[in-house]
Amino acid sequence: MESFIHLFKVDSTTKVLDVGGTLLNWSFVKVQPRLTILNIHPPGESVPPHVEWIVGDARSMPFKDQSFDVVFSNSVIEHVGDWEDQKAFAREIRRVGKRYFVQTPNYYFPVEPHFITPFIHWLPHDIGRRVVRLTIRNLLTRDVQNSMELYEEVRLLKPKEMRDLFPEAEIVFERFLGLPKSILAIKK
Repeated sequence: MESFIHLFKVDSTTKVLDVGGTLLNWSFVKVQPRLTILNIHPPGESVPPHVEWIVGDARSMPFKDQSFDVVFSNSVIEHVGDWEDQKAFAREIRRVGKRYFVQTPNYYFPVEPHFITPFIHWLPHDIGRRVVRLTIRNLLTRDVQNSMELYEEVRLLKPKEMRDLFPEAEIVFERFLGLPKSILAIKK
């Protein structure tokens, strides 16, 4: 979060849209921008006065073109549906934001971050569905139904796909042990 704040010079006058976010990420920074959070779920806690929370679909946002100085989205695009849904999500971010910062896990990183399990996302779909029960996430939560729903929901992106979705952005990688763990599309 601090890197985002610094990179975009976010201050109390900056209009920020957090797509799919929560209040938690914003508790890690000292600055309080003019923040709007768009999420499909209502807030689970009271919303501070400087934050506007809107329940809505990121594939069809209720905002005018270029409404925000910067759009922030952290690990959301892989949850919005299939490739067509991801294209709609990206189109909307590019439409409503003058600048943006979109992060997503990298398909090519060997550990699938939602399940904290190596290689499951590279398996054929039917085999992956059977392996979900054995993932670290499922062993920790012991919620097979939720794990199965999450497995069906997530569609990890490849770097080329992020370039296609955000053609005017700089594509940057967050690395873990030298491997590209996450993909960021950044338009400054």
